[in-house]
Amino acid sequence: MSPVVDSSFLDGFVVLDLSRNLPGPATSLILQQMGATVIKMEPPHGDDAKSMPMLYAALNSSKTIVTADFRTSEGIQALKDYATRADVLIDGFRPGVMAEMGCSYDTLKALNPKLVMCCITGYGQKGPLAEKAGHDINYMALSGVLDGLQTANGDIPVPAVQFGDLFGGTSAAVQCILAALLKAQRTGNGTCIDVSMTHNLWKQNIMPESMEQMWVMLTGKPASHQEDLLSGGLACYNVYRTLDNRHLAVGSLEHKFWKVACEAMDKPEWINIHWSRGAMPGTPQAVKIRSEMTQLIASQPLSHWEQVFGGVDACITPVLSRAEVKSRKIL
Repeated sequence: MSPVVDSSFLDGFVVLDLSRNLPGPATSLILQQMGATVIKMEPPHGDDAKSMPMLYAALNSSKTIVTADFRTSEGIQALKDYATRADVLIDGFRPGVMAEMGCSYDTLKALNPKLVMCCITGYGQKGPLAEKAGHDINYMALSGVLDGLQTANGDIPVPAVQFGDLFGGTSAAVQCILAALLKAQRTGNGTCIDVSMTHNLWKQNIMPESMEQMWVMLTGKPASHQEDLLSGGLACYNVYRTLDNRHLAVGSLEHKFWKVACEAMDKPEWINIHWSRGAMPGTPQAVKIRSEMTQLIASQPLSHWEQVFGGVDACITPVLSRAEVKSRKIL
């Protein structure tokens, strides 16, 4: 895939990564792809992610790996020496562990005033859950995001993508680190960043919160799952099963796209049956057309619908496997 950022943005910057598994190493990987030099400091037994060799290699194979035993004075001194020369330190320990090792942010900042220290945890440095263990599925569960994936019959899937780790953790960490580096360059003062994966996931509920408020205004009650505008209540914004048990993603939310879609399907009578024309989720028109759309898409294989919609701009795409994304070279 083509890089999404300039690989020289962070030339000359040094990142000391003490984290393991996914969120922290993915953060330092992105910073490395921007040009930073990454030194990953691991305990003698290595990163726990080594039990999954392909994951470990994907995240860390291009970094400089050094070993230090933080249970020894030599290991602690090595950490301090590297931190003195680093611009960024990524910490993935539970709250308080760095301080217990004699490496609190205040201690390290005294050695390196411009140091940016980013602490990535499940629930933040303070609060009732700060000391609790967790994984991606727990952060999703406690942020309300997992509930938002609930199907119409009440089932909750286990996502294959680690939204908590990568969006609540990695993406938030990268954003904060870049801002903190800018501050350090301008003022000479570093920053300690507290990245809580659960809190950051909660912040992503902007659209569900807004949709719920709108739905209450329209109907006087919250929408059930897959009943509102963006969770499956509309024919024009939904996922459909095809004849060959593949899926088609329809995102014709704006009327101009729905019009094009209806013309491509040879269904001109559907054009004005749209939420912007009064066919809101739950109305007889909306329920009827969603059912008819389901039957229509199910009558042909995915390849047919790719031909139908391939040449029109209707926001309709096949649901691809990871292998297909690679083989088709669309990214």
